[in-house]
Amino acid sequence: MEVRIEQSWKTALAAEFEKPYFAKLVETLHREKAQGTVIFPPGRLIFRAFDLTPVDQVKVVILGQDPYHGYGQAMGLSFSVPEGVPAPPSLKNIFKEISTDLGISMSGSPDLEPWAKQGVLMLNAILTVRSGDAGSHQGIGWQEFTDAVIRCISDRCEGVVFLLWGNFARSKKDLIDTSRHHVLEAAHPSPLARGAFFGCRHFSRANEILAAEGKTPINWQL
Repeated sequence: MEVRIEQSWKTALAAEFEKPYFAKLVETLHREKAQGTVIFPPGRLIFRAFDLTPVDQVKVVILGQDPYHGYGQAMGLSFSVPEGVPAPPSLKNIFKEISTDLGISMSGSPDLEPWAKQGVLMLNAILTVRSGDAGSHQGIGWQEFTDAVIRCISDRCEGVVFLLWGNFARSKKDLIDTSRHHVLEAAHPSPLARGAFFGCRHFSRANEILAAEGKTPINWQL
């Protein structure tokens, strides 16, 4: 099946694109679109996280659940929204933690693309959603695909830092070879977690690990 995605990922995930579940997934998306259903993010942005961060450049993985379901929010990177769109509550809390952890001020820019270009793969477990209907594409096959992505990173890369926030993300830990990679776990940054995310210091810890691995730390400041 012809899929438009960055070449290194296209090669690494070639077997997934040929599996029956993926054909069914694509068929579901085409059918819903033909019926007039609005799906986020737009088609050209579904694989944006992969296009910005090739396999061999992945240093950090931030795992989200599914895209934002409001107009103009989803852009293919977990937790990120385009410039000019108000930062959602979880992202505001991420910025608060970065400010406290690293002692830096954040501009409030909600577009996390600069992180992606430094090797931070911002991966949602589910890559599409129906407008206004959170979690609506949960059962169409995306999780099988993104589980394969996590396994692929675990098998092909070395010393990647996985940031798993909340029970859903933490449930993916079994897909990661922890003898080769680093897993940092915390509560979800959502306000529903009542501030339990604060104090995790994942941003400084990730950079300490990267430095110890001989890799360039991430400039988290936006």
